[in-house]
Amino acid sequence: MSERVERVGFVGLGRMGLPMTANLVRAGFAVDAVDVSPDARARAQAAGASAHGDIGALAGAVDALVLMLPDSDVVDIVVTDAERAGVLTEGMVVVDMSSSQPGRTQQLATRLAARGVGLVDAPVSGGVSGAEKASLTIMVGGDAAHTARVQGVLEALGRTVPVGPVGAGHAMKALNNLLSATHLWITGEAMTAGARFGLDPAVMLDVFNNSSGRSGSTQKKWPDFVMTEAFDSGFGLRLMLKDMRIAVQLAEEVGAFHALGRSAVDLWARAADGLPGLADHTEIARWIAKEDQPGSL
Repeated sequence: MSERVERVGFVGLGRMGLPMTANLVRAGFAVDAVDVSPDARARAQAAGASAHGDIGALAGAVDALVLMLPDSDVVDIVVTDAERAGVLTEGMVVVDMSSSQPGRTQQLATRLAARGVGLVDAPVSGGVSGAEKASLTIMVGGDAAHTARVQGVLEALGRTVPVGPVGAGHAMKALNNLLSATHLWITGEAMTAGARFGLDPAVMLDVFNNSSGRSGSTQKKWPDFVMTEAFDSGFGLRLMLKDMRIAVQLAEEVGAFHALGRSAVDLWARAADGLPGLADHTEIARWIAKEDQPGSL
């Protein structure tokens, strides 16, 4: 097997996975894409990838296997299926770009190492627009030899940031999303209070974005998804809540102070109970504005 990855298996053709697959094709990689959805497979084929409904079709065909899946449970199922189907051969690298649990990622790396297979965790930030523009921030955890082998694959998708050994990427992603979710929640509270006082929401955002209150929520999420009432960032509310819980669990495990993080999780969980199952995470702003919330839990 050549040192350079040339043929990539890509599992998970959702709103992020489809444009990422297309970018790999544009970068010159041969891509075998896998998804249970016939529509997603058709779109992947239109982008120039070979598409399959069964991961077994990748046996003996790919140099690296990229996973863009909802969580560690699904990752474990897909990896087990790949093992049984003979997809994972000695010298391969599995790249988990999902938002997985760091501890389980480390356990999976140990399991795969026994087969001579490397694991790199490389979760992303940047949303659907970042996936489409190949401008994702990719938080890379893993052994240097393994990450070097898939560096070209990752660079076709965005900017890579090495953050440490295997599991570090998933820890970084969870902590980032805890910050993002907390920013978005308090922005919703501030915007609602200001609007009820009589302040113009557009003026509020302008002031925040040119003052110390600015954040990704005031600079992008509110202007693009909340003020427009589109609520279509492409990242689900319950996926955000899952990542927040991973971050708080991590803080608990290492003995770090996490009172605000735990409160944020509790607030988001309460909102999740009151919003549709497929709600976009930016809909949290609409829930805050409509509900008469008590000042504290």
